[in-house]
Amino acid sequence: MKIAIIGQKGIPAVSGGVEKHVEDLSVRLTKAGHEVLVYTRPNYTDKALKEYKGARLISLPSIPTKNLDAISHTFLASLDVIFRRKVDIIHFHSIGPSSLIWLVKLLKPRTPIIATFHTQCYFHKKWGSFAKWYLKFGEFVMHRLADEVIAISETLKQYSKEKYGREVIAIPNGVTLPELARAEEITKLWGLKKDSYFLSVSRLVKHKGIHYLIEAYKNLDTDKKLVIAGDGSFTNGYVRELKKIADEVNKSEKNSGKEIIFTGALSGKILAEIFSNAFLFVQPSESEGLSLALLEAMSYGRPALVSDIKENLEAIGDTGATFKNQDAINLRNKLEYAESHPEILMKNGEAARKRVQKKYDWDNLWKEVEGVYRIELGKAGRQGSFIRILKYLISH
Repeated sequence: MKIAIIGQKGIPAVSGGVEKHVEDLSVRLTKAGHEVLVYTRPNYTDKALKEYKGARLISLPSIPTKNLDAISHTFLASLDVIFRRKVDIIHFHSIGPSSLIWLVKLLKPRTPIIATFHTQCYFHKKWGSFAKWYLKFGEFVMHRLADEVIAISETLKQYSKEKYGREVIAIPNGVTLPELARAEEITKLWGLKKDSYFLSVSRLVKHKGIHYLIEAYKNLDTDKKLVIAGDGSFTNGYVRELKKIADEVNKSEKNSGKEIIFTGALSGKILAEIFSNAFLFVQPSESEGLSLALLEAMSYGRPALVSDIKENLEAIGDTGATFKNQDAINLRNKLEYAESHPEILMKNGEAARKRVQKKYDWDNLWKEVEGVYRIELGKAGRQGSFIRILKYLISH
């Protein structure tokens, strides 16, 4: 099969769950003998890079602002796949880019379109009122016009059923089970040693809840450091606010070994070391699809403390601990308990790694996506877009 993938910033993934998802999927599809085209943005992937582990990269420009980056790039990618490419499957990722599925259905009606529902982006606090409305419109278009919708969690699958009356396929985010890494580079860079720090890996955007974590840590009696790995995403003001509070904590004379460290976005060996040696992984998000960073932490055998939103509960099962969403005091209390019960954390970490191996291993999950492609490609008598859209309008 020849497969075009649209909606991501690019690969290889530097940051972002969608980008890591697309990287892992496209590499495996390529290894299986499929031809994969991945559209990339020059502000994320070097436009000189034409291929990554067998996947062909197509760099197209975008308008690199918070509101126009994704949609401008998706528009050009949609035109490119309509007029310049002969493909068997078109796969859109995320609800914002999926707002343009109608354009592809209109002008390339016989090509199956798959859409992956990653998260309800309109809950993210960085978006204004119009952007939130448009994201909801994209979610609507995805569910009405995509030939098949893949939800990355059972929670999103249930939402699709309740909101749109559509049965979608749940195929979760996945990870590759890694080997643990000793603390070497992270010791040289930040003085970090095994079990000497709490860890959160996240984009620095408000709905990820990092401010709750910093507030909880600020009032915690501990000698462990707090490491926050990740960068902002058009959220410079929020990042400045976080670092200002962190500076106050770091400069306080009351602290005995406490320190908040912002590492920026990490990848490769350093990221593996950061995960492998954390005492506890903390996920304070207000909303998620199915957190890839959380699954990665679990794959390294790290115990997790997560906000009690449905998506986090689905990920950890009975292998981790929770705190009340948006409650910094409750989070502080849970951090305190975790630090005084390391034997529980050890058991949770071992169970988490086994859970990931059983439920969230990309070496199994990619085959489910491939199966969706084959089913849609095998359907005969596919309706043209005009007929499909007219039928929908008439029935509603």
